[in-house]
Amino acid sequence: MLNEEHASRIGRLADRIDAHRKCQQAAYKSLTLTGIYNVLEKLRDGSQLTDKEKAINQQGLVSTLLEDHDALDRAVFETYGWSDLADKLVGRPGATTPLPDKPADQAEAEEELLMRLVELNKQRAEEESRGIVRWLRPEYQAPDAVQTEVNIAPKAATVKPEAATSSGKATFPKAIPDQLRVLREALAERSHTAKSLAGMFKRKPMKSVEDGLQSLAALGIAEYESETETWHTA
Repeated sequence: MLNEEHASRIGRLADRIDAHRKCQQAAYKSLTLTGIYNVLEKLRDGSQLTDKEKAINQQGLVSTLLEDHDALDRAVFETYGWSDLADKLVGRPGATTPLPDKPADQAEAEEELLMRLVELNKQRAEEESRGIVRWLRPEYQAPDAVQTEVNIAPKAATVKPEAATSSGKATFPKAIPDQLRVLREALAERSHTAKSLAGMFKRKPMKSVEDGLQSLAALGIAEYESETETWHTA
C-alpha cells in the first residue's frame, strides 16, 4: 500500500533514472533512448554486444541504469504488496522486448501479475461506479477530495480440491484471479463454448465466465473462434 516512505523511495529512484539519462545524452549527442534500452535488454539476457553497442554501454553507463531500474521495479512491487513476484520477474529478460521460449516460472509469474492487475482494475471500476476515485495527483486534480486507502494486496486463493458439490460440480471461485485460473486450466485441456464452461460449475455462472473469458482474451491467453463459437488457449 502506498505510503510516504514508498512514495519517497519511488520518487527518488525515478528522478535518478531521469537525471542519469539526461546527463549522458547531454554529454553524448548521438545517444538515443532506443539505443540505450536495446543495450540494457541485451545486458539482461547476456547477449554479446557489438562494438557500437559497447560504445553505447560505456557512454550511457547502461549497467548503472539497469541497476536503478531493477531497484525501481522492486520498490513498485513492494508498494503493491506483490513482493512475492519480484524475485521471479525483476531483472529477467523479455520484459521490454519479445523473448521466445520464455522460462515457465517467468511466464507463470507474468500471467499472475496480469491477473492481479485485471482484478485491481475491476475493483477500481466498481469503486468509481460508487463515486470513489483514486486520483493520481489529488493535490492538483481534486484538492478538496478525501482519498481513502485501499488494500491492493492479493487475496488468498479460494479454490480448494473439496470445492466440488454433491452433483460433482465445483463452485465457481469468487476471486477474479482464481476465476481466470480455472478457466485457463479448462481451456488448456480442450476447447469450450462459454456455455459448456459455465456448465462445469454449480449454478452455471454464465456472466462471470463470459467476463473471465474476455479478460483472458485481453491478456492474450485465450482466443475466440467465431465459426464454432468456441474458446481455446492462444
